[in-house]
Amino acid sequence: MEDWRKDQEIVVMEGRIKVPYRWAAGEVGTRYLQALRDEMRFLGTRCPGCGIVYHPPRRNCPDCERECGEWVELGERGTLLTYTVVRRHHPQLSPLPLPFGYGIVRLEGADTGFLHLLYEFQEGELRAGLPVEAVFAQEREGSVLDVRYFRPVREVG
Repeated sequence: MEDWRKDQEIVVMEGRIKVPYRWAAGEVGTRYLQALRDEMRFLGTRCPGCGIVYHPPRRNCPDCERECGEWVELGERGTLLTYTVVRRHHPQLSPLPLPFGYGIVRLEGADTGFLHLLYEFQEGELRAGLPVEAVFAQEREGSVLDVRYFRPVREVG
């Protein structure tokens, strides 16, 4: 069988295809996002089998598959579990002035962590175990970005 590609010119077209999409947050996600937007409160759900408090909330436990029907109010403060600092600007991917970070935060009252932005920190200040607090956006829309970022807790004394 003859290779038809050997006499063909290879043409490459570079570009980017934008595919905007939307999906429903569902009953659990809607309740969570409304609490963030309207009351600046974090909610989680507790598994009746494992006792794990999930944040963000889940309808069902991924371990024992039981329905997580109990809602739990969580604190605005939490613990930084791990992080990375961004020091290079990218026009489409830099949501805050440099330097900023991404971190996994476990809120008070939750057993799981979630990814969010970090800001208002000093060089070398971030570390695993650092207490952090949420900074909410002035105008909220019902999105995880209603929390602008987390910053280190600074006790006033």
